[in-house]
Amino acid sequence: MPTIVVENLSKIYSVAVKEPGIKGTLSHFFHRTYREVKAVENISFTIEPGEIVGFLGANGAGKTTTLKMLTGLIHPSKGQIRVAGYIPFRRQPQFLQKTSLVMGQKQQLLWDLPALDSLRINAAVYKIPEKLFQKRLQELSEMLSLEGKLTQPVRKLSLGERMKAELLAALLHHPQVLFLDEPTLGLDVNAQAAVRDFLQVYNQHYQATILLTSHYMADITALCKRVLLIHQGQLFYDGSLEELLKRFAPYREVKIELKNPVSTEKLANYGDIQSIEGQVVRFLVKREKLTTTITKILAQLEIIDLNVTDPPIEEIIGRLFETGNVSLS
Repeated sequence: MPTIVVENLSKIYSVAVKEPGIKGTLSHFFHRTYREVKAVENISFTIEPGEIVGFLGANGAGKTTTLKMLTGLIHPSKGQIRVAGYIPFRRQPQFLQKTSLVMGQKQQLLWDLPALDSLRINAAVYKIPEKLFQKRLQELSEMLSLEGKLTQPVRKLSLGERMKAELLAALLHHPQVLFLDEPTLGLDVNAQAAVRDFLQVYNQHYQATILLTSHYMADITALCKRVLLIHQGQLFYDGSLEELLKRFAPYREVKIELKNPVSTEKLANYGDIQSIEGQVVRFLVKREKLTTTITKILAQLEIIDLNVTDPPIEEIIGRLFETGNVSLS
């Protein structure tokens, strides 16, 4: 049985509309009008036990709203959800014991107290016996390289250490399902890698099901074989990350360094311009046109250097977010 089942899920908000000026204020006070905002619209997917799935979309696409519905923080407008066999918005104690949500821009640890004090509070909330608490604390702190850090006030920890401590607090009750919303937000490269390594080990060790959102594609490529793509509240891709990238294999990145400046209008004849930085221009060119395009560039432009590579995964995904579909046209 899938751990997460989502069927025709929607979340629609009614937002008050106010016209500017005194007249608009008075009208808004006595007779309000509303418009509907569809944050999430009719999405469906399932996630199997032990899967790590990336949930990707531009800002405002509906990722966090979906996570909040999956964790029971907000009630869906339409549709059905089951997580670990429970309906999330009922917030049953058994459901809360099996799930956890970590948000990179939020914190649950008390700022002026040692992290250990907050962890003891969590242990009391989840009714974790002292002996088991000590065992899990030692196990997780070793996995996260937090030995000796938990007795310091949270405000004195580095950002990376705080994020690790937040993860420890979220995993103290050994949740079966873990929802991660930008867990590496603001961390440096080393801290990001440490968090990714820990999540990989935790998943392998406990077979936890993980749904991960991140704007750092390194998180997704390192952890997720499968991705969900959402655009303006609608799910438009559910499948293998590798297969998604293969579908865009016909595109190659051509990078040239020009000897002399060339107008953007003329450069547009050679491919889809990705960037122009001084005399360095980057194009996306379809594979079947690659030889012809390079021949034209060499014949018609004075260039110092030319390089052909696969485009970065961030740009491939970014193009999908712009269009909201996986068409190659």
